[in-house]
Amino acid sequence: MIVCVPVDDVGAVDPRWGRASQVALATVEDGAITDWQEIAVGWDSLHDAGSEAAHHARVARFLRERHVEVVVAHHMGGGMSRMLETMHVTVYLGASGDARLAVQSAGASPLPR
Repeated sequence: MIVCVPVDDVGAVDPRWGRASQVALATVEDGAITDWQEIAVGWDSLHDAGSEAAHHARVARFLRERHVEVVVAHHMGGGMSRMLETMHVTVYLGASGDARLAVQSAGASPLPR
């Protein structure tokens, strides 16, 4: 399964999902992270560069192209949450601290949505 989580420069969960500057894509197999890639997405600077719909489309395209099945985040707005639900992406909210641990915890016991 491919999990996406916003990360900051020290490897912690960035609390800004839709305004994250970078995200990590984790491949999780049998509860263990087998691959971890951090990708600069620039959503922090792109967020206000167009309409909300255009930004949501940008995020959706990124997730779809990478076959993301799960998003782990601290918080996200209602519109973004509805979009991900429509895409059948599972969302776990309330994550904080070490991003790798948050991804592993989401697989073991879902965070509150």
